[in-house]
Amino acid sequence: METIQFWLNDELIETDESPGRLVLDYVRKNRLTGTKEGCKEGDCGACTILVGHLEAGRVRYEPVTSCLVPMGEMQGKHVVTIEGLNFRKKLSFVQDAMVHRGGTQCGYCTPGFVVSMTWFLMDRHGELTMDAFKRSISGNLCRCTGYNSINRAGEDILTAVSEGGPYAWIWEADDRIQALVDEELIPAYFTQMPERLAAVAAPRPNGAGAEFFIAGGTDLYVQRGEEIPASRVAILNHHPEMRGIREDDNALHIGALTTFTEFAEDEAVRRLIPRMDDFMWLIASLHIRNRATLGGNIVNASPIGDMTALLLALGSALVLSDGTATREVAMRDFFLGYKQLDKRPEELVTHIVVPLGTSNTHVNFEKVSKRKALDIATVCSGARIDLNGDTIVSAYISMGGVAAIPLLLRRTAAFLAGREISAETVRGALAVAQAEVTPISDVRGSADYKRLLVNQLIIAHFTVLFGQHLTFEQIHGASHG
Repeated sequence: METIQFWLNDELIETDESPGRLVLDYVRKNRLTGTKEGCKEGDCGACTILVGHLEAGRVRYEPVTSCLVPMGEMQGKHVVTIEGLNFRKKLSFVQDAMVHRGGTQCGYCTPGFVVSMTWFLMDRHGELTMDAFKRSISGNLCRCTGYNSINRAGEDILTAVSEGGPYAWIWEADDRIQALVDEELIPAYFTQMPERLAAVAAPRPNGAGAEFFIAGGTDLYVQRGEEIPASRVAILNHHPEMRGIREDDNALHIGALTTFTEFAEDEAVRRLIPRMDDFMWLIASLHIRNRATLGGNIVNASPIGDMTALLLALGSALVLSDGTATREVAMRDFFLGYKQLDKRPEELVTHIVVPLGTSNTHVNFEKVSKRKALDIATVCSGARIDLNGDTIVSAYISMGGVAAIPLLLRRTAAFLAGREISAETVRGALAVAQAEVTPISDVRGSADYKRLLVNQLIIAHFTVLFGQHLTFEQIHGASHG
């Protein structure tokens, strides 16, 4: 077994641990017990760490839940636990804000919050808004405080780094990490990490004889986490050719290992889907989106996969490879039955191809779940509608949670094509859609409730995208929803 070499806080680690073992289990075994085990499903954020990788000479950090991250992926990375943010004789800036505002009660979740809040200061893509702060802790749950005291600590942090605050200059600094070190907001060793990581060997792909293929691991570890550490695994994220997004031939070619976060931040994606930020707020949490991959979400084949529903509605195609030959299959034909795919065991989904649109391409995503965020959908739906004037040229509407597979409403699309945007058109589409779905009752809702949501989400697509033509009342008043 090859050794794994990485930096853990301020210490170089070389270990022969199983590559499938969780980072959470490793750090706690090594007495870094500030990282807490809570749900072990990525849901609570008590085990949050930062993982840094070298990017254009600097280290970019992301908060992730260590209960879903394999050790094998840490080769050449920098792992930061709560202990790695501590100062020897004083509280850190973030810790002090939490103490001052009484942001902790039982304290079990506090290390995860502090790690996420510190990352908020480190993120060069962030904004100085309370909404951005709340998003940074969207994967951290607290059952004691009611969040108000934590949010007040966040307000203090924002004030300190905003214009007129004592640390305002760091937000505009070219090197954010250096600026934070200069102000003693994070430990000094962070400035040494680019050089340190550059000296560590890059990971080498090795999937021979693998029993498990791990991408983000956000679902695989939940389902089969007890088996993985003792099994032979392939770390798919050691294949950089399966990452990234490029625009070519009027399409986006998206590596299957592209994370939800990377997808949402891509400029070409944002041109196609201008409200991508809003949609991400409905999908998982920041910590999960930093790990979950598009390919993994598709191959998991959940009938209610959020990104699967969106990509299905975009008219995507999948590129599969067995290492020798490649083939392309339309995503709408990929799902054959519950958890049954048009994919041979030796094949991997390597890329996703999304056709680009025009100025008359309109995309929307809707989701209903018991919680607003970080929850499984009762029903989710994506829509892509291309217009010529007020006439629908083509329409793709997907539904998750209403069939055994992620469902593309093909007959509904056929009905819509060639019709003008109107309340009558939408009402007709609702009737066709009801004949295409076959929901069942489960813990997330009854079959009748899900049928109601099919109507409501289709209406939402049209009123959100074409509010200048339609109102909810115009459509809903004569519909059967």
